[in-house]
Amino acid sequence: MLVFKFGGASVKDAGGIINLASVVKKYTGNQLLIVVSAMGKTTNALESLTRAYVDQSDNMHLIYEGIKQYHFDILHELFEPKHSVFDEIANTFVEIDWMIEDEPQDDYDFIYDQLVSIGELVSTRIISAYLNKEDLKNQWLDVRGYIHTDNTYREGVVQWDKTCESITRDIPALLDKGIVVTQGFLGGTSENFTTTLGREGSDYTASIFAACLNAQSVTTWKDVPGILNADPKFFTDTVKFDELSYSEAIEMTYYGASVIHPKTIKPLQNAHIPLLVKPFTDPSAPGTVIKEDGVNTFVKPVIILKQNQVLLSVSSKDYSFVTEDHLSDIFGLFAQNQVKVNVMQTSALSFSVCFDFYEERFEKLLNSLQQNFKVKYNTGLTLITIRHHAENALKELTQGKTVLLEQVSRNTAQVVVK
Repeated sequence: MLVFKFGGASVKDAGGIINLASVVKKYTGNQLLIVVSAMGKTTNALESLTRAYVDQSDNMHLIYEGIKQYHFDILHELFEPKHSVFDEIANTFVEIDWMIEDEPQDDYDFIYDQLVSIGELVSTRIISAYLNKEDLKNQWLDVRGYIHTDNTYREGVVQWDKTCESITRDIPALLDKGIVVTQGFLGGTSENFTTTLGREGSDYTASIFAACLNAQSVTTWKDVPGILNADPKFFTDTVKFDELSYSEAIEMTYYGASVIHPKTIKPLQNAHIPLLVKPFTDPSAPGTVIKEDGVNTFVKPVIILKQNQVLLSVSSKDYSFVTEDHLSDIFGLFAQNQVKVNVMQTSALSFSVCFDFYEERFEKLLNSLQQNFKVKYNTGLTLITIRHHAENALKELTQGKTVLLEQVSRNTAQVVVK
């Protein structure tokens, strides 16, 4: 039994969906569960819609119409005008119509999950319909009934026992009948509200299904030849890893390597299931294999960039030392506001921390911290992490930039730059 995950870049247009079907045809002799992300940049567009709705901006309906038009343009390229999928997609978008016709009342993170999740629901319905059209018999599955989470919106915590019980109860029988197509990124609460698992969480979804079903492997299909030492959008001389160990992959994702969601590896490691990262444009290419005994060969350092960062420094109001009691209070506020630390540094009088900027969470955190501490911060920064670094690499990457924080250990260097 195999689990495939297709990301947004691989299904960004009609050609991508046709290519997905051609990849699937090569594996028709296997039981196959397919996890799919929202198409192209749909998640970004839905995030813009969420912000416009919460702010009641004038451009809200324009953004929404653009999202719908993008999907219906793809439908017209793939199906005859009277195909039933047109009504299915229209009915799915009605969920957004119902939400945005009323003024926002709920918490931002709750609204975010209910709106942004439509991207995966739409993409999987289109792909399921197209696979059936191509005689690739499949069952569309609403993942929200199988991946159960708590009520932590935008970062749903998976309830593993309940999730595996649901998956093992129903999915094997469905796989016996044909392919199963479902959504990445999404979960459901006991009250039947939608949650998301964290940005780029579709990889995590695939690993959850694989672990519960004891899959032979997980393959995540990307627009790159495998896992590279750096993002090819920013670096031209990248090299591909043929193999990586679970532990090295976990380190890379922890520091922000975007090719795999940070939570993906652990369920696979526990179940001894290999993860293959392969290019969807060349299915026969070997890609990268992540496994227990994977060989880590570093011809070049691993470079990871995280943009849109905040560097925040906290100090006591009476200039006293930052003690363990202070740190306990500070970390409690970070956890309470769902802010994850990317790098931190402590001095006698201050505690500095770098993290991703999410406006709603940042404002809440800032207000909480300022009640008992002095706070200074900079936004719009970049965090550069170099695994297995060389001194010349660090100098090259920081040349011409202002270094606001630097931390170097045996295997990893991190700098926050402006």
